[in-house]
Parts: sequence; structure tokens; C-alpha cells
Amino acid sequence: MQENKPFKSGFVSIVGRPNVGKSTLMNTILGEKIAITSDKAQTTRNNIRGIYTTEQEQVVFLDTPGIHKPHHRLGEFMVKNALSSLNDVDLVLFMVNVTQRKGPGDQFIIERLKHIHTPVFLVLNKIDQIHPNELPEIVEGYKKEMDFKEIIPVSAMYGNNLQTLLSDITKYLQPGPQYYAADQVTDHPEYFIVGELVREKILHLTQEEIPHSVAIQMESIERDETTDKLHVRASIIVERESQKGIVIGKRGTMIKEIGTRARKDIENLLGEAIFLELFVKVKKNWRDRPMRLEELGYREEDY
Repeated sequence: MQENKPFKSGFVSIVGRPNVGKSTLMNTILGEKIAITSDKAQTTRNNIRGIYTTEQEQVVFLDTPGIHKPHHRLGEFMVKNALSSLNDVDLVLFMVNVTQRKGPGDQFIIERLKHIHTPVFLVLNKIDQIHPNELPEIVEGYKKEMDFKEIIPVSAMYGNNLQTLLSDITKYLQPGPQYYAADQVTDHPEYFIVGELVREKILHLTQEEIPHSVAIQMESIERDETTDKLHVRASIIVERESQKGIVIGKRGTMIKEIGTRARKDIENLLGEAIFLELFVKVKKNWRDRPMRLEELGYREEDY
């Protein structure tokens, strides 16, 4: 009789430049939306944990902020958060966008990766957007930089090659415990994810400096005894009065659209109808003020 294989588990960090598809990769693997996505750089600000469980394994993915040159304290927090994830994981996925040339940002990350003892995979994303003949040259360019344990081309958006990626990850995991319940896909509280869903809609609907200047402060999630609906209250934080006007929009059109789109995703997350109430508050230069950052959930102890 064949012996049962031991259950494997481990932590896997996904690192890379902004906007290479890290959050999309994790969401596609999990089959659920845990991390918000947009076409704006630096969408992810905290390390987001997603939990993938089968009968044979449990993989805890850490979707990290894109590593970039910071221009304020929030940016410093994000980069430290991402780099700190390299220290205490079992495997690192270095993700690149094959439609972009290898640049100084990739080189900076590679130099950091050379000094860790953790196995590193090179994950080449967006292969659906290039001709297959272009791939070997791109791979060779990265292979010259360091010795990757595995090199895996994928399309995070369409799921191409993700089963191969998961199989290779499992090979490098050690026998270990199941850290989370089989049906749990994240260990972040609902408060956090609800706030992120509101911020995602602002990223989709606004331009220029607004997406980077916005934070969400969750006020409350309480059941209204009269309507039996969940009443969700959240404040949209901006840095200047002019930004407040843009987020509210002419006759409240923008904030209404933000609320309409966010409510749909939040109801899908919570599995019931909600009443969403949004406010807009100005907290000047919050991205450069340590006390403000801590109030809004960007705490130094997180990294």
C-alpha cells in the first residue's frame, strides 16, 4: 500500500516592481478577491495575506507593495514592508512584467535577493501580451543576474501556467502544520478588506495625484435594528481641500459613484445587503506624518 504523503505548508512572498500583477496573481490562485487591483502604481500598501489550502498543502501568500523609490513616509513604509517579507518566508516569487524592459527597480530587488538564503523563483507575468519567440531572450536577461531555483512564465490574469507554479511551490515546501482553517482565504479582518474595496473604486475613478493621496478610515460596521441591514460607515481621507472637492464631485456625483461600485463588492464579500455611508475628510500631508500614518493603519511594527 502506498504511504500517504505528509501535509506541507509554508509562507511565500510575492515581490516585484509596482504594477507587475502581484495582487492579480494571488486573487486568481485563491479564486477570490482578497487584494485590490488597479492600473495605478503602488495600489498595494500593506502586506496582504492570502491562504491557499488543499488536502495536501497550505500555502500562505504575502502580496507585498511594489518596491519603488519612496518620496514620502508612506512610501518608505511600503518599501520596508515589502523587503521585510523576505526574511521570514519559505519561498520568494520575484515577479516581473515581460512587456516592460528590465530596469533599475528590478536590479535593486535582484541585489536584495542575492543576499537572502530563501529559494527564489522568477515569475514572468503577462506572457499573453508578447509573442512566444520574445520570451527566451527575456529569460536569458534575468538568468545572467542570479541563479533562480525555478523560472515560470505565467499569465496571472488568465491563469496560464498557474498550476505549474503551484506544483513547483509545493516541491519546495517542507512538511508542516495547517495554520488556518481550510475555508479561510485571508487572516485580515473584514474592516480592512472593506476599506480596501472603497479605496479601489477611488483608484479606478480618479486620476493624477488623487489615488496616491487617499486613505480610508473605517468608522463602524453595525447592524441597523430597524432595517436589519449592516450599516457601514467609512471616511475617505485626502490631503487638501481641492482633493476633497474632486472626490465629492459636482453635486456629489463622484462620491455617489464610488459608493455604488464599492457597495456591490462589499455585499459580495459580506454575503448580505448593506447600507454604505461615505464621508470625506482633509488631513493635511497625512502621508508624511507618522501619527497620521499610524492612525490610518500604517504602523511601523507591521514591518
